[in-house]
Amino acid sequence: MRTKILATALVATAALTLTACGGSDGGGTGDKAAAEVKGGQKPGHAFVLDAAKTKPDLVLTDTDGKKYDLLKETKGRPTLLFFGYTHCPDVCPLTMSNLGIADKKLSKAEREKLRVVFVTTDPARDTPKRIRSWLDAQGGTDFVGLTGGFDTIEAAARSLGIYVEKPKKEKDGSVTVSHGAEVIGFSPKDDKGHWLYTTDASADRYAKDLPKIIEGRNP
Repeated sequence: MRTKILATALVATAALTLTACGGSDGGGTGDKAAAEVKGGQKPGHAFVLDAAKTKPDLVLTDTDGKKYDLLKETKGRPTLLFFGYTHCPDVCPLTMSNLGIADKKLSKAEREKLRVVFVTTDPARDTPKRIRSWLDAQGGTDFVGLTGGFDTIEAAARSLGIYVEKPKKEKDGSVTVSHGAEVIGFSPKDDKGHWLYTTDASADRYAKDLPKIIEGRNP
């Protein structure tokens, strides 16, 4: 197994570099800027985006095998969006597990409002059944899992400044999957993406921030 993870870092211009994890049986690299953020945040804290991101007009298939219209289903709801894949050995399960732990600490009313959406970057292998089982294993029993055509998924990620590369099968049969590992938070007030979390965000950080995001306030 070969895996490379690019650390997320802020450069002098406050542009966020790509955070990526390679495939479960391969590695990937990248260095594209993901988003412009305001400086001064501590590691692990939410970055407030200078320019709010438009929520992707994305229609995919959920883990029940039904059509899921992201704009329609999350309209007016606080939403966290993450692009990853279930064969990932490190970044993806850690991110979703941290969110799962934080989600369990919310009140019932807060959990009913919040939408955590996982979109696979490896749709050829990530079937709806596999995604559901994997999300449940990370503690994300309330989370939405989506799959569909890679081009559609890649375009949605790109619109948010998140890098996604088509999975590549290597000569040894392994698969390399490279993607940005940012979590984008959308406000229920305007359905825009105002917050970005990197892989430094812990379960405790999410637990502290989610109640504010649910209300549409800066964490």
